[in-house]
Amino acid sequence: MRLYFVRHAQSEANTFDILAGQMDYPLSKQGFADADFVARSFLANHAIDTIISSPLLRARQTASAFDRSGDLPLEIDSALIEQDMGVFAGKTYAEVESDPQYEMDKARRWEWTPPHGESYRMIAERLVPFFVRLDARRQRALRDHTEPRLLIVTHAVTLRLITAILQNSLPVYPTKLLRNSEILQTDYQGLGVKHELIGHYYGQEQDAKA
Repeated sequence: MRLYFVRHAQSEANTFDILAGQMDYPLSKQGFADADFVARSFLANHAIDTIISSPLLRARQTASAFDRSGDLPLEIDSALIEQDMGVFAGKTYAEVESDPQYEMDKARRWEWTPPHGESYRMIAERLVPFFVRLDARRQRALRDHTEPRLLIVTHAVTLRLITAILQNSLPVYPTKLLRNSEILQTDYQGLGVKHELIGHYYGQEQDAKA
């Protein structure tokens, strides 16, 4: 079963250097254009059967760009939502980085919980059932001799934990984030297996700060 994980295209929050968390920012004008370009470029060489998206608007708008025919199955899965940033949601990076409650060290966020928010451990725990569902889907595909190709649209921090789960490295996770519209590809073998990840990127260079 082939999986493609994509970070949503540029959102209004990205444009203004805001930590969106679970706040429902839409794509920016540039984000809509980028999503369309990335989808066209990607689909010129790759096929997908189903799209699974975070419920947040910026992810669903990105998912729509990949449904060129308008008839691909779209599933919404709340496990794919972005980190709950608690009191920091909606603030700029400049604001949060001057707050002593904010953990600046990206490698030390496994147990760190933003006030009224969600730690990396908590994100990983809510992602495990998502991968259990993928395991069941993979087993059905093996029985039916099919090869599903799923596009999964999610967010920067959530993808950080997804990557660690796929690399079987938790509680260690990558400190570098995927850029907007960046895609990771893997042939899914099951939860607990170390996977090879292949990156695809078609957009403009951007720094991911979270």
